[in-house]
Amino acid sequence: MKNITALLFIVISVSVLAQTKSIKFTPPLTEVSANSVGISLERLACIDNMLNKAVENNEIPGAVALVARNGKIVYYKAFGMADNESKRNLKRYDIFRIASQTKAITSTAVMMLWEEGKFRLDDPISKYIPEFKNAMIIDTLIEADSSYVAIPADKQITIRHLLTHTSGIGYGFLDNDSFRKLYQKEGIVDIATTKPITIEENIKKLAKLPLHHNPGDKFTYSEGLDVLGYFIEIISGMPLDKFFQDRIFGPLGMNDTYFYLPDSKRDRLVPVQTKKNEKWIKYSKSPYYDPDYPIKGAKTFFSGGAGLSSTAIDYAIFLQMYLNNGELNGVRLLSRTTVQVIMANQIGDLWGDYGSYYGLAFGVLNKKGQDKGGKGSIGTFDWGGYFNTDFFADPKEKVIGILMKQTQEITSDNTNWKFKQLVGQAVDD
Repeated sequence: MKNITALLFIVISVSVLAQTKSIKFTPPLTEVSANSVGISLERLACIDNMLNKAVENNEIPGAVALVARNGKIVYYKAFGMADNESKRNLKRYDIFRIASQTKAITSTAVMMLWEEGKFRLDDPISKYIPEFKNAMIIDTLIEADSSYVAIPADKQITIRHLLTHTSGIGYGFLDNDSFRKLYQKEGIVDIATTKPITIEENIKKLAKLPLHHNPGDKFTYSEGLDVLGYFIEIISGMPLDKFFQDRIFGPLGMNDTYFYLPDSKRDRLVPVQTKKNEKWIKYSKSPYYDPDYPIKGAKTFFSGGAGLSSTAIDYAIFLQMYLNNGELNGVRLLSRTTVQVIMANQIGDLWGDYGSYYGLAFGVLNKKGQDKGGKGSIGTFDWGGYFNTDFFADPKEKVIGILMKQTQEITSDNTNWKFKQLVGQAVDD
């Protein structure tokens, strides 16, 4: 009887943590007329013109664009082709590899567990993943065989360092030639794979490699969120895909966001394209990712830094939760006080004076960035993904903008900055 009671307690506890009801109730995203929330329909048409022209001029194969204000969708359209070779038109509910937009979701999961008192942000990660205990810094790299000499780091990597890309860990395929070769030599998976590899295996190999610099000294875009994906598994006792589904996607109603797509949805995945002789073709020769990801293979590698695929509407739901200070549809993922910490400057002036800083999940605009124009108000948070997806959310104007594409190795695309600028000029209240 005692065992049954204990089991019921565990089940009830997990159920409560999976979905916390909020005193506040903000309705789910719905579509309304633009004018009803202070957005000019006439001015929104500039986005139509810009994206249609970009497709016609062969700058992009296609795009899905979404704009929301005050929790209401006012613009949600698809342009061009999903697959130029098969002549498949892009649809607004199509699914995109969002790559580094995964990072904000992983950071959110970390902070949800932090709210439960599981750890402190300045705990060393070696407390939970012992392989990181004796961190070393690269001193000399021997190009001939990618061997190296390293010296001890002056401090341990903390959870905060991993969240803020200040750990000193590199990012193989995005790194300099030396680190790229080193990561490849050691078999580190950077972004996506169909091979039977787990994040535990990958991170334990990564932990043995040298850092770029002492933790906390610089901002170096890194695989730190992959480390934290494994950390989430350790703390929660759940595989990362299940944690995301039970604790974030299910409660928020993000019904098309996955590490690996179910067979019923694989036809909605947009292939990555590039241009050859001015024609769009499938991009399939990258040494850094498998083009069959995320629809084939072992389906065992859950990359917290770059592994998810999603839709524009699903990611808008996630961003709206943040604009609502952690709540949506009566479900609270984060406290307002936690969102405040996430949006605070966590890296000081390590980015320099460029108009933004990094918090615990996003890049965040400061006054200088606002005053430059075209990027939003103070506090606007944004990021993007390797396969050309992009988003921003402006807490002051309560505006969300999402632009989804799937391209690689093109130089003519100016739609990201234009889209953000055109959303701003459509505010009319």
